[in-house]
Amino acid sequence: MLDERKEIHPLFEGAPSTIDFKKLRKRIIRQTREAIEQYGMVERGKKWLVCLSGGKDSYTLLAALTELQWRGLLPIEILACNLDQGQPNFPATVLPEFLKKMGVPNRIEYEDTYSIVKEKVPAGRTYCAMCSRLRRGNLYRIAREEGCSAVVLGHHRDDMLETFFMNLFHGGRLATMPPKLVNDEGDLFVYRPLAHVAEADCEKFAKSLNYPIIPCDLCGSQDGLQRQQVKAILDEWEKNSPGRRQILFKSLTNARPSHLLDEKLFDFNSLVRPNPAEDK
Repeated sequence: MLDERKEIHPLFEGAPSTIDFKKLRKRIIRQTREAIEQYGMVERGKKWLVCLSGGKDSYTLLAALTELQWRGLLPIEILACNLDQGQPNFPATVLPEFLKKMGVPNRIEYEDTYSIVKEKVPAGRTYCAMCSRLRRGNLYRIAREEGCSAVVLGHHRDDMLETFFMNLFHGGRLATMPPKLVNDEGDLFVYRPLAHVAEADCEKFAKSLNYPIIPCDLCGSQDGLQRQQVKAILDEWEKNSPGRRQILFKSLTNARPSHLLDEKLFDFNSLVRPNPAEDK
C-alpha cells in the first residue's frame, strides 16, 4: 500500500492501523483499479479534472486515485476541482484549506448557479436536475481551460443502482450512469472510477480518515426526492436479503438483448432457425 514506503501522502496520514480498515482500503483501491482497467479509462500522460464536492464519495475518489498514481498504476496527472455554486451556508474555506494541507494540485471556482436555479425552478420542485446541468457545463469549461482530457466524478455502485431503478420506475427505460462516456461536444471523457465501490465503504473510509465532510443538502431541496425513495427500497431489500445490492449490480454487467424487447438492440425480425424442424 501507499504508506508502506518511507513517505506517506498527507491524504493517508493518521490512517487507522486496524485489520478492518486495511481490508476496506485494499478493497476500495482494488475495485477502483478494476473499473479503470475494465472500462478503458487510462490515458497515459493525460490530465484528469477530479471533481471534489466535499462529500464522502469525492474524498474517497481523490484518495483512491492518488494511491494508484503514487504506486505507478495510474500514469496521469490529477487536478482536483471544487465548484462553489453559491448555495447558502456553503463553507467556502473548507476544501481550499484541505487541498492545500494535503498538497493536492487544485482549482477552486466560484459560479453562482444557485441563484439561476432558484429563479428558473417553480416553487415546490426540486433543484437537482437543473443544478446538475449547470454544474456539468461549468466543469466541462474548466476541464477545457486546464487542458484536461476527462472529467472524473465520484458516483459509486449504489448511485448507479438507484439511477437504474429511477429510470425503470419513472423514466420507462433500462439505463443507468455509465462508467465512461463522451460528452455531447465530443472533446471530453466523463469517468466514474468508483463504479464498483459500495456507498457504505466510501462512508467508512472517509470517516476513518476524518475528512471534513460537507453535507449535500445545503440548498434544502433534497427532501422527498425520487432517489431517496429508491434508496429506501434498496435498503429494505438489502436488510431482508444481505448482498442483494451486489447481485442487482452484477445484473447491469450481464445484459442479454435477445431476452428483452428492444428491437433496436436485437433484430427479432431476422431471427432464423439454423436447424428447422421438417414441415409436416
